[in-house]
Amino acid sequence: MSSEGNAPPSGEAPPWWAGLPEPQATCETMDNLEVLQLLEKVVASPKHETRNFLLVDVRRNDWDGGTIATSINLPAQSLFQTRPVIYQLCKQAGIERIIFYCGSSGGRGTRSARWMQDYLNEVGETGVKAVIMTGGIKGWHKAFGGKMMENYDEKVWAAKA
Repeated sequence: MSSEGNAPPSGEAPPWWAGLPEPQATCETMDNLEVLQLLEKVVASPKHETRNFLLVDVRRNDWDGGTIATSINLPAQSLFQTRPVIYQLCKQAGIERIIFYCGSSGGRGTRSARWMQDYLNEVGETGVKAVIMTGGIKGWHKAFGGKMMENYDEKVWAAKA
């Protein structure tokens, strides 16, 4: 569980999201097996087929040990301000689902997806949706190990266990 809804103890700096609006939208979830199947379909398909999803890893300081293949790293701390650009790039590329994850998808991944969906709702977009990958990268690693991961470092994961 994330502690993002809790106020910081007295004397500590407020959390990074404190100055930003609370997300209002709800988002669909997708389990890691569904994401793996999407990736395997992309790998197996001819290069000219259009890919209609984008994987977004919103980790910042804990972005070690690897990331899911083909995902881009857009740290949650700067995502809110870049939503219009992300939207335009996705729209131009024919992206239908923006799939967000973090370490466990209990805090940053969920918050980022909901902020993105808020923006999509604000601009009246119905052909693109934000989705949360349940379990985050930790759930992915637990289920699949280093399968379909880029920059995979087994030593980092062994130290986390």
